[in-house]
Amino acid sequence: METTHKQIVLGILAHVDSGKTTLSEAMLYRSGAIRKLGRVDHKDAFLDTDTLEKARGITIFSKQALLTAGNTDITLLDTPGHVDFSTETERTLQVLDYAVLVVSGTDGVQSHTETLWRLLRRYHVPTFVFVNKMDLPGKSREELLAQLNHRLGEGFVAFDVPQADRDEALALCDENLMDRMLDAGQLTDADLIPAVARRHVFPCWFGSALRRTEDDALESVDALMDGIDRYTRPAPALDAFGAKVFKVSQDEQGTRLTWLRVTGGELKVKAQLSGEADGEPWEEKANQLRLYSGVKYTLAEAIGPGQVCAVTGLTKARPGEGLGAERDSDVPVLEPVLSYQVLLPEGADVHAALGKLHRLEEEEPQLHVVWNETLGEIHVQLMGEVQLEVLRSLLAERFGLNVEFGPGGILYKETITEPMEGVGHYEPLRHYAEVHVKLEPLPRGSGMQFAADCREEVLDKNWQRLVLTHLEEKQHLGVLTGAPLTDVKITLIAGRAHLKHTEGGDFRQATYRAVRQGLMLAKSQLLEPWYAFRLEVPVENLGRAMTDIQRMEGSFDPPESGEEAAVLTGFAPVATMRSYPMEVVGYTRGRGHLTLTLDGYRPCHNAAEIIEAVGYEPEHDLDNPADSVFCAHGAGFVVPWDQVRSHMHVDSGWGKSKSPEQETQSVPQRRTAAYRATLEEDAELLKIFERTYGPIKRDPLAAFRPVQKRERPDFDAQQWEILPEYLLVDGYNIIFAWDELNALAKDSLEAARHKLMDILCNYQGYQKCNLILVFDAYRVPGSPGSIEQYHNIHVVYTKEAETADMFIEHVTHEIGKGRRVRVATSDGMEQIIILGHGALRVSARMFHEEVQNVEKQIRKLVQGEA
Repeated sequence: METTHKQIVLGILAHVDSGKTTLSEAMLYRSGAIRKLGRVDHKDAFLDTDTLEKARGITIFSKQALLTAGNTDITLLDTPGHVDFSTETERTLQVLDYAVLVVSGTDGVQSHTETLWRLLRRYHVPTFVFVNKMDLPGKSREELLAQLNHRLGEGFVAFDVPQADRDEALALCDENLMDRMLDAGQLTDADLIPAVARRHVFPCWFGSALRRTEDDALESVDALMDGIDRYTRPAPALDAFGAKVFKVSQDEQGTRLTWLRVTGGELKVKAQLSGEADGEPWEEKANQLRLYSGVKYTLAEAIGPGQVCAVTGLTKARPGEGLGAERDSDVPVLEPVLSYQVLLPEGADVHAALGKLHRLEEEEPQLHVVWNETLGEIHVQLMGEVQLEVLRSLLAERFGLNVEFGPGGILYKETITEPMEGVGHYEPLRHYAEVHVKLEPLPRGSGMQFAADCREEVLDKNWQRLVLTHLEEKQHLGVLTGAPLTDVKITLIAGRAHLKHTEGGDFRQATYRAVRQGLMLAKSQLLEPWYAFRLEVPVENLGRAMTDIQRMEGSFDPPESGEEAAVLTGFAPVATMRSYPMEVVGYTRGRGHLTLTLDGYRPCHNAAEIIEAVGYEPEHDLDNPADSVFCAHGAGFVVPWDQVRSHMHVDSGWGKSKSPEQETQSVPQRRTAAYRATLEEDAELLKIFERTYGPIKRDPLAAFRPVQKRERPDFDAQQWEILPEYLLVDGYNIIFAWDELNALAKDSLEAARHKLMDILCNYQGYQKCNLILVFDAYRVPGSPGSIEQYHNIHVVYTKEAETADMFIEHVTHEIGKGRRVRVATSDGMEQIIILGHGALRVSARMFHEEVQNVEKQIRKLVQGEA
C-alpha cells in the first residue's frame, strides 16, 4: 500500500502511577528524539521538567514533545494523571487526533480510568490502549482484556497476537470489517484505519514501557508506535484559517504563551488574530510561533493544519476559544467541588493578591477565583487538596506571596424537579419589559441550557436575542442555599416590549426576575458532589470498611475477595469521604489503598441540615430579586413574587389544560386498583407508530391516568396540566443485563421475553406510566413491524432493518419535547442519543433496583389488604 507522510496530534492519558510518563519517555527514546531514557523516580524524565513535578513524581502540567514514527510526525501531549488535575487533561482532549490510554497491568481498570474513558468518548477521540507493567505480578492479559470490554465497553482487541486471531475478534466489532472478512478472508490496514477513527475498534498492546531486552529494545513500545503509524490518518483541514486555543502558560521570563492547534489554513508569524473576551472584541499580533519539545523550542515562520504551537503576543485569548473559522469549545464536563478561603499574610494588599490569582486562573482551568465583596474575602474553588498545595507553591515561587488556606467547604448546587413558568415584569416610570420563561429539569450533568420558543409577533427577534444574552451572561442561583443552579433548561416562551419606553437594561431586569420567580414556585433540590471509589483493604479489615461506607451514606457493589485482600467499589458523598484516605491508612497500617474519582452531582444526603446551616433567605437576597415592578398612576410599585401572575400583562398559555367543565371528575384510586385508561391518552404514540409502519388494525388498551396535580400558592392547579410519563424499555438489552433473565434466555429466549413482559406489567400498574417495551426484529426478513397490547403495556417489534435503538431514538425525538420520557437501557451510544433528545436515561442496573423496589411495595400492599 502506498504510504504518505502525515501529521497527527497524539495524547497520552492514564490513571496516576500507571506509567504514562514512562511510556512517553520510551516513545521519545525509541524514535530517536532523545538519547537517554529518563525515569520519573530518578527525576530526570524529559517531560517532567517542573520543580513540583520532580518533587512529587507526578505530571501536573500538560507537556508537548515532537517525534516521528515511520511515516507519521507526531505532536505528543503528555497529560496529568492525578484526579486533581483532570481539567488540564480535559482541555487537551479538544485538540487531539488520537489518544493512547495507559492501563496498569497490576491494577487494571480503575475509577479514574473510567472517567478518562468517558471524556474520550465525549470528545470522540479515537484511542489506542497500552497495558503497562505486564512484567510484574498481576492479572493475565486475557483477564485484563475482558475487564476492558466489561468496564469500558466493547471493541477492545489485542493487536499483539497472530493476525488470524486478531481479525476474527475485529470482525465482531464492526459490520464493515465482518463484510471484508467474509469477502477477503483477512483484514488490511486500509480496512482498520476507518474502524479505529470511528471508535468502533480500540487496538490494545500489552507489555512494559520500562523493561528492555538484551539488545536494548522495548518491543511492546515499538509495536505500539508501529500501530500508531499504520492505523492513523490525518484529520481533515478547514479551507480557511482556524485554530483552537487549549492552554495558557508563561515561560521562565514571564512571557505569556497561548497554546493552540491549527485546524485549517496557515498561521504565519506576525499575523493579526482576533476574537472576543468578556463581550469585547480584541485584535492582536502573533509575535512568535514556538514549536516546543520539552523545555526547548524552535521558532517557525508558519504553522499548518495539524500542528500545535505556543504563540507570544496574545494577551486576551482564553482556553477553549476558537480563532478564525474554528468554533469555541463546549463547556467542560469537570469542575471544582471544594472551596477554600485564601488567608493572606498580615499587611498584604488583598486586591493585588486577587490580581495575581486571576493571572493563575487564566493558566489553570481547574482553578476558580471568587471575590466576596461584602466580606472582603478571596475564595478559591479547586478539585482537591493536592491542587491546593500546588497553588500555594506557585504563589510563593512566582509572586513571593506566602498564603494559607482556611478549612475547605463543599460546593453545593441546586436544581429543580418539575417544570415551571416564571414571570418577570419591570416597569418603573418610563421603562417597560415583561418576560415569561419556562424552567425544565434536565438529566444530571447537563448543566444549564438556554433556548427561545416565542413567536416574533409576540416579541420581536432582537428582543428575544437580548433576553437569551441576559440568560447566558449570569450565573443563576438557587433558592435553597443560594448555590449555583445546574441541570435546568430555561426557555423564553413569551414577552412584551414598549415601542417608546423599553430600553436594553429593562429586559435584563425582567429576565432575571422571571427566572427567580420561577425558582421560587418550583420544587427545588439540593445537590452535592459524589465520589466513585475503589477501596482495597486486607481481608480482616473488610467488615470495618463496609461499615464505614454505610456510615458515610455511601453504597457499594458486592466485595471482590481474594486470599489476602478485598476490593470494594461504589459511590459516596464528597462531604463524608474526603478525609477517609487517612483513616484507611491508619486502620490498615498502610496496607489499604483508596482511589477517589469525582462522579458528578447527586441529591444531597443531608439537605435539610445543610439548608438550615446556611440560613439563606431568598426573599432577602437583594442581588437576586424575585418580585416584579409594575406602574400605576405615574409611579412604580413592587409586587411580591407570589402575586405577580395576577398583575402580568402577557398570558403565555404554557401548561393550560381544558376547563373544569370539560374534564371528567377524577376519583383518587389506590395503586393496587384495576387498570384503567382511555384511547385518547395513547393517541400520540399511535400516530408515531402509524407514521413509521402504516395503519394498524389492533385496538390497544390504554395506560393509566396521569399523576394528580399539586397546587401552587398563586394560581389554581386545575388550569395546569402535568402530562404522563413515558418509559421506553430496550427489551433484549435488559434481558441480557439482568442475571435472572439472562440465565432463562440461554434455555428459551421466548420464555425470558414473556417473563420480562409480566414483570413490567406489575411495574406499570404500580407506577402508572405509559410503558413501551421494544424488541429488535430487524433481522427477520420481510418483517413489517408490529405493536401489540400485552395487558397494560405496549410491546413493539421493530420492522426489518430497524433496530430497537433506532425506534427508541425516533420516539424520544417525537414525544420528548413535551413529555417526561425515560429510557431503560445500558447501551452507551443509545444513552447519548436519548439525552440529546431531552429524555432521562436509566441504566439496566438502576432499573433492576427500581423494579425490585416496586415489587416489594406491591407485596406490602397485597399483604396489607389480606
